[in-house]
Amino acid sequence: MKRFTLSTALMGTISEIEPDSASFQVKCRSGEDFWISIGKETRFELVKNLDGVNCDRYPNPPGFSGTPSDLLRKYIQPNRLVVVRGVYQEDGDKRRFSASTVYLLQSQDGNFLFESKNWWLKQIARLADTWLGYLFHNKQTYVIDDFKLYQTNLNIIGLPTHDSIQECATLSRLIYGLSSAYLLTGCERFLSAARAGVQYQREIFRCLSNDGKRCFWAFGKQKTDFGYQLITPSLNEDDKDTIPLYEQIYALAGLAQYYRITLDWEVLEDIERTIRAFNDFFLDPESEYGENAYGDYFSHLDYVTMTWNSEALGHNQARKNWNSIGDHIPAYLVNLILAIEPLPIHAHTYEDLHTFIAICKKILHTTSSIILEKFPDPDPTVPFVNERFFRNWKPDHSWRWQQDRAVIGHNLKIAWNLTRVANYYYYMVERAESRKEAEEFKQFATRLMKLADRLAISMAEVGIDLFRSGVFDAVERHPADGTFLEFPWNNTKDFWQQEQGILAYLILYGCTNANRDQKRDYLQLARELEAFWNLFFLDQDNKGIFFRVTDIGDPVIQGSYGQKGGHSISGYHAFELNYLAHIYNSIYVNKHPFCLYFKPGTNCRRRSLNVLPDFVQPNVLEVSRISVDGVERSTLDPDNFRIELSEDEFQFGSETEIVVEFTPVGTKGK
Repeated sequence: MKRFTLSTALMGTISEIEPDSASFQVKCRSGEDFWISIGKETRFELVKNLDGVNCDRYPNPPGFSGTPSDLLRKYIQPNRLVVVRGVYQEDGDKRRFSASTVYLLQSQDGNFLFESKNWWLKQIARLADTWLGYLFHNKQTYVIDDFKLYQTNLNIIGLPTHDSIQECATLSRLIYGLSSAYLLTGCERFLSAARAGVQYQREIFRCLSNDGKRCFWAFGKQKTDFGYQLITPSLNEDDKDTIPLYEQIYALAGLAQYYRITLDWEVLEDIERTIRAFNDFFLDPESEYGENAYGDYFSHLDYVTMTWNSEALGHNQARKNWNSIGDHIPAYLVNLILAIEPLPIHAHTYEDLHTFIAICKKILHTTSSIILEKFPDPDPTVPFVNERFFRNWKPDHSWRWQQDRAVIGHNLKIAWNLTRVANYYYYMVERAESRKEAEEFKQFATRLMKLADRLAISMAEVGIDLFRSGVFDAVERHPADGTFLEFPWNNTKDFWQQEQGILAYLILYGCTNANRDQKRDYLQLARELEAFWNLFFLDQDNKGIFFRVTDIGDPVIQGSYGQKGGHSISGYHAFELNYLAHIYNSIYVNKHPFCLYFKPGTNCRRRSLNVLPDFVQPNVLEVSRISVDGVERSTLDPDNFRIELSEDEFQFGSETEIVVEFTPVGTKGK
């Protein structure tokens, strides 16, 4: 190539340093080596959080005068992970990469900045502040009427667009984010907003059956000149005029996370009603998983006939997909089971909970079994799962935009969530009622982990950018012309898929039984993706998150991709990343203590509170401190992470703040 130039980026580990020529070599994940040249205008920057604080505390070396060689001596150390942006040139056999910016990811002592104790706490707090600022303009407390101002679609700086639709699922996702922010920070403002949002969702969008036993959630509310119009069937292009299950699922996301904090019985009742609707309307009555195979759900209902096999559903008639099966697990099921199991103190007064938790556990087992048995491609040369199916589980490779394509983030989401479910079953081994049951739990968990490992390893090869990191979006499952990858649209990277990758590799690092080299690579993959996220997805100007970036990290802001709020982006995935990245880094990577905050509310009827932060294996985590309204106490069921509430703490009308400090096992006092 003659006089070819390309503005690009690289991520790699520093392998060689040449101070005299002001250059250094990086080795990318691909194995390729690149020499990086430092010039007079090269900038060195440490990765910044959303607070915009400059963390550069590198001291100047002796005799420092600011020359390129001096900058190299100051900032570049062997075996450090760096990201470089600049211009690559090729002219015949001459090649050169001139760095414009070198991004440093580690402090002077070698610690990754995004693994510090407070990194994700700061990020989730700034995101919550920003969302509340977008919508409510400097309020500190919130009531239900404030959410009349809620709007799904927000432009690039967070201001309302001309489309004033309020979608229920995106509101619930925002409630999830605000609840998660409270769980990590204890900030009353976030809980106040979540509480008002829950009240608004239940008041506006809840549609109860005539007997009051089932609940559907309306798609949205559209403002008019003199009031509003409630819209029940979906307006989303892929689901128009139907009731898609995934929108009903995500209507529970915020309610379940909020219930973890408050134990509000009215919220739990709506969750129970909604799951009853899943089982009465979306369930396959002839499922091969047996009678009442809770979890084997169709993806759509005809709004008029309330059936899954109506011809009016078109391409969604009698279909099943990833969203109708797998989305239950992360959206609400994990948090719901954590909140209810173990059953409350004085469980005999909660007989209905015995039945309900059994249904939840059956959904968990059935959905996990289906993913395990039906989603992997029977062709071992295809590394991706199938995502859409006919009723008989034959893959549907002709559905609208999906065709024969894989979404990388869904594969990583499966790896992440199967690991969580495996942790649950490993945990249940010690609580099994018989040796046979214990062995069944263990075998099931082992199978789940095997598929999680397989997908995580495969996606590291075909779904992650080997030169810059970052998770690609959609790829063809069968690339044409023998190519390694084929992109149906472009090699862009979306924010929610980065979340799935980071959480998958963090939890697998902590939980897999793979060999030491594989575990080490999982951690390296997590760090590379965390670096890509924090460098390129944080909108420092508007303190938000970009939906999509290019392969080299430039934000894509054309059309709806510039929006801070919309049908596909709300206060959910980024908050979920912050919440669980903080927990996973604390438990598995740095082994730091961390706190969660709970506040059983005026509608709490239970005498105990479950506080386990996520599905973890036994003997991984312990509670090191409990504070109830500022008073230290030690009453805890150590095997179940259950706090008993005393009569004083349970007084009607009280809101008791409970702070729980967790410590990875074996690190207390360090």
